[in-house]
Amino acid sequence: MAISISGGALAQDLAITGVTVFDGTGADPYKATVMFDDGLISAVDKASGPAPEGVPSIDGDGLSLLPGFFDLHVHYTFGGEPATTPQISANYAKTGVTSVYDFAQAPEAFAPKRAWLETLPGPRVNFAARMSTTNGHGADWSDKSTTKWVNTPFAATEAVRELLPYEPDVIKVFTDGWRYGSGVDNTSMNEPTLTALVEEAHAHGLKVLTHTVTKDRAEIAGRAGVDVIAHSVLDQHIDQTTIDALKAGSTAYAGTLAVYNPDKAGTSAFEREHPSFKQRQARFQVGLDNMKALYEGGVMIALGTDAGMPRTPHGYATLSEMELMVRAGLPPEAALIAGTANSARAVGVYDQRGSIEVGKDADVVLIAGKPWEDISDLHNTRYTFVGGEKVFGEGAPEPVASEYMVSSSVDSEVIDDFDSEDGRSSRDALVVGDPDGGLERSWQVFEIIEDGERGGILHLTADLALREDAKAGIAIPMNRGFVQPADVSGYSGVSLDVRGDGGVYTFMVSTTDGRWASTFVAGDEWRTVEFPFASMEAPAEGAEWSGDKILDIRVLIKRAGGEVAWFELDEVRLY
Repeated sequence: MAISISGGALAQDLAITGVTVFDGTGADPYKATVMFDDGLISAVDKASGPAPEGVPSIDGDGLSLLPGFFDLHVHYTFGGEPATTPQISANYAKTGVTSVYDFAQAPEAFAPKRAWLETLPGPRVNFAARMSTTNGHGADWSDKSTTKWVNTPFAATEAVRELLPYEPDVIKVFTDGWRYGSGVDNTSMNEPTLTALVEEAHAHGLKVLTHTVTKDRAEIAGRAGVDVIAHSVLDQHIDQTTIDALKAGSTAYAGTLAVYNPDKAGTSAFEREHPSFKQRQARFQVGLDNMKALYEGGVMIALGTDAGMPRTPHGYATLSEMELMVRAGLPPEAALIAGTANSARAVGVYDQRGSIEVGKDADVVLIAGKPWEDISDLHNTRYTFVGGEKVFGEGAPEPVASEYMVSSSVDSEVIDDFDSEDGRSSRDALVVGDPDGGLERSWQVFEIIEDGERGGILHLTADLALREDAKAGIAIPMNRGFVQPADVSGYSGVSLDVRGDGGVYTFMVSTTDGRWASTFVAGDEWRTVEFPFASMEAPAEGAEWSGDKILDIRVLIKRAGGEVAWFELDEVRLY
């Protein structure tokens, strides 16, 4: 099949002529010429006429045009496949995914990451503010800057209000602490707290998605009015009570079958022979059965994958999710609508995208084949457009080779003197806690206090957990939200004023290549300690210090558990 292209690669004025359109509205596929103008779909000509004179065009003969795919549950994390932001976005572009909802970022990272993502070819990336319970899933590593902990209706309401200045796109709530029968359960959120959280979020126009994996708690989610369940019910088969609860709450279901599939690429023969593999297979079959039952019961099916988790690769997991919906018993066209229009409806953006209609954003994918007949044709992406701009296909921008944001320059040696009125550092960042995590965790409190002639200082007190690897401490980002590295290659090290309880402390510098560390002792009297970069312990043998990609500096207490420890900091500077 020959594909003819004319015009500019990123032109927003474009005609796709003679293409077969699956528009996501429920209509049967049809032939048409589809026009883009200024990033929007400006015409759907079912007469399938030629492109107007002078308008760039793509010959759509033999191709199918679909709304771009949504993935309502992904994690832009360093543990995923791929592991870095530009490459993650590239994977979504080449698989036809035009909108994703990222559940991995701290609110402080929203603004800088949005700015960076706008420069990268890829999907629209929407950010979820995270909430859980104390000792709940999602709060496992004790990072309150990423995940707020709420246990009462009052706390939930206040937490939603505290998040509003960061302009989250949605709220993700870890409500269910069940660990699939294979681990110690976390705590779960009670129904009054979840209900209050949802009501406050809705009052501010925010949709709520929940980590819900059991039948009983799915019914709670429906009664609370949760917008999307972002996982599968796996503990037992659902019944009419569950279906009725979800329908009454207008709760959609994004089953993330892709993450639960036990037999993914890369699964070894040894893993398949392990007893736990059969347990995962059994749970997965319950997930498939429940997906079909909910679809047949009239619950809206949307699409999420949990991509970024092990063996759940970005982009390809989205396509796999629609294939698994078909395996569960959904018709291919229902799986396609789940991954487009239904997902847009579930998060309240169907008036903007999710179907091919005049006036909507030109977020579309061109595929060789007819995936409504053979769902595996989803893998034959030819072009992807986001807002009318070509992000994948012949003539699209070259993939971004760099893995990190360009480092910022440093025009002052002061990292933080703790004297600002708004509590932000000299680098316009907020200090965050860095304690250990898990069910048995250390507890710490840190605050900026006034200390006579010194002005502001940071004080931290920690009650270290009864564990071998107890840890407490703080991190000072070099830029807001740990997103953009800083170039400190013109400096020799970091100095800080410190006093403490007489114990050993760890100083650490985080870079894109790993963490460099030194230890020191601090007693009751203030002292200035210098940490030359060249003398710090490297993160790996053979690693060489460059100084051009620094993410943060950390001061930590790493000791045997059971102690109460403290330190105070001032005048953290480069030299």
